[in-house]
Amino acid sequence: MPTSSKSITSILIVAITPYFLEKGNLWFAQNLHKLIRARDTQPFFQEHTEFVRVGAKTELFWLLRRLDELGYEKVFEVREPGEFAHRGGFVELFPISLPYAIRIEFLGNTPESIEELPIRVENEQKSKDILKKRLKSQKLFSDLKNLKEGEYLVHLGHGVGRYAGSERIGDRSYYILEYASQDRLFIPHGLERKLSRYVGFTEPRVSRLSSPVWFKTKRKVREEVEKLARELLELYAKRETGTRKPYAIDHGLEGSLRETFPYQETPDQLQALQEIREDLQKEKPMDRLVCGDVGFGKTEIALRTMAYAVENGYQAALLAPTTLLAHQHFQNFRERLSRTPIQVALLSRLQKSREQQEILKKAALGTIDIIIGTHRLLSKDVRFQNLGLLVIDDEQRFGVKQKEKLRELRASLDVLSLSATPIPRTLYMALSSLKNVSIIQTPPEGRQAVDVRVAKRSERAIAQFLREELEKKHQIYYLHNRIGTIQHEKDWLLSLAPNARIGIVHARISERQLIQIIEDFRNKKYDILLATTIIENGLDLPDVNALLVDNATKLGLAQAYQIRGRIGRSHAKAKALFLYAPQELTEQAKLRLDALQEATEPGAGYRIALRDLEIRGAGNILGKEQSGSINTVGLNLYCQMLSEAVEKLRS
Repeated sequence: MPTSSKSITSILIVAITPYFLEKGNLWFAQNLHKLIRARDTQPFFQEHTEFVRVGAKTELFWLLRRLDELGYEKVFEVREPGEFAHRGGFVELFPISLPYAIRIEFLGNTPESIEELPIRVENEQKSKDILKKRLKSQKLFSDLKNLKEGEYLVHLGHGVGRYAGSERIGDRSYYILEYASQDRLFIPHGLERKLSRYVGFTEPRVSRLSSPVWFKTKRKVREEVEKLARELLELYAKRETGTRKPYAIDHGLEGSLRETFPYQETPDQLQALQEIREDLQKEKPMDRLVCGDVGFGKTEIALRTMAYAVENGYQAALLAPTTLLAHQHFQNFRERLSRTPIQVALLSRLQKSREQQEILKKAALGTIDIIIGTHRLLSKDVRFQNLGLLVIDDEQRFGVKQKEKLRELRASLDVLSLSATPIPRTLYMALSSLKNVSIIQTPPEGRQAVDVRVAKRSERAIAQFLREELEKKHQIYYLHNRIGTIQHEKDWLLSLAPNARIGIVHARISERQLIQIIEDFRNKKYDILLATTIIENGLDLPDVNALLVDNATKLGLAQAYQIRGRIGRSHAKAKALFLYAPQELTEQAKLRLDALQEATEPGAGYRIALRDLEIRGAGNILGKEQSGSINTVGLNLYCQMLSEAVEKLRS
């Protein structure tokens, strides 16, 4: 125990909330008596503060529970604000309302003394900024939707436990976690930020609640994480050197774009746009990932961000993985920006050489403001007069070298990446503070969950699905991912549904023909679109509400989820049927299909990415050195620790 230096008669402990984190230590000292009086009359202060006085009865274990509820993290040894430790009849605590830590000594159920400890805040503002960022990252990781009993959860202060359901006690509801030796922990609803799903590569170890194992484990992992953070910061140091003039945001232009947007923005969309505006109004270039389900409005965010860039004198480029997706974006952007002076162009292999040369000339002269293209944008002959913003759509489809190529043109380039299911490495980087992330989980108004079913492949199952959907006048995507047999598959489907009009698309038909068939399908000239995985990206046909996937075991989880996202984009109920051959149903394939069937609600793409990482295993995604630590605390808490370590080293 550290040597104490000063006795105190009473202490007001305040919760770790944004409201209190905005206040300085001087404010707490000046308003202490007002805050104590407010506890008598105002529910907010009753719930978010606790008053401890020497000689007044206060049960030790009740105080420990209250500290947990107030958001303090239980540790082995107190070092920073927001932490507390318990040993015997002593509680050490670093309140966020004081510049120093304290020790409370109990005699039975009575605090016998409160003493100041020689552990002080070196920089109050820096300390509170770190806590604010920690709150934000904890909220990011605590996705507890659709919890199932038996799942492993990680509690920040007590470690890995099994979820045993919820229970209402009095006027509060609690999550219940079970630990070894039948220990149980009750966590009040409202403290979800202290919980996260366990994502790891082995069965986690569950200890007793009173065991010091968890604190020692966290301390060891933190030491390893700090070392990794230093290495990563050195790796990304070059990206930190670029600067540019902060953006001035034209709210008049944004208002004009809002008027032509046919939907109501969701709260998450508005939050993402606000975070992007804040990024752009700094001197440091933006590097942000917007992660949201297909059809949740990422393209609208890209459009408005690119308009910000143009209004500030820059050109903007959008890199799309397929000609089909680039064409769709071009049509949408040209229509939405038709009432503005912003010039939009498309660069792809669809254009004749003369057309491409004309666009390249205008891009170099700066007469084109927004250029949308495929990998063609990465060619050596592409030059910009003043490229300021790069938007990468479906960023998981591009390799690191491809994404860095345009960035090399300008050290201060702003980069906005869009993804429905980010690859695990990108997700990992995003959550570890090396890339900022905005998550869009709120579905558009009226959006319904897709009815997903998994079944053995049989002629009867396929015939019944086609009959039911065609009788409802629904258009159908039929995924058959083998070009060599796709014509034979069409003939077989016609034997099951003789009157069906079937169009075929795959990678070997010309891009002009591909776009024409898609347009014909959009215009209801076909009932069924028989396709390979070429439809995975770029199709936005809200009227198509049925999907049948043949041999679904051949698809990766994220890929299957993307394809499922081709339907369910309107207010109507959509149905998807994933078929498998029993002889090809490996354990890994079954896990993928089970996960896909479980994540049926809109907005599940973010969880799918985490689940994909869990199923695939560590491999070389995070490195063998990190996988052991991840298994002990779970991926979510590991990334959170790494995020905090990076922030500390940066500040």
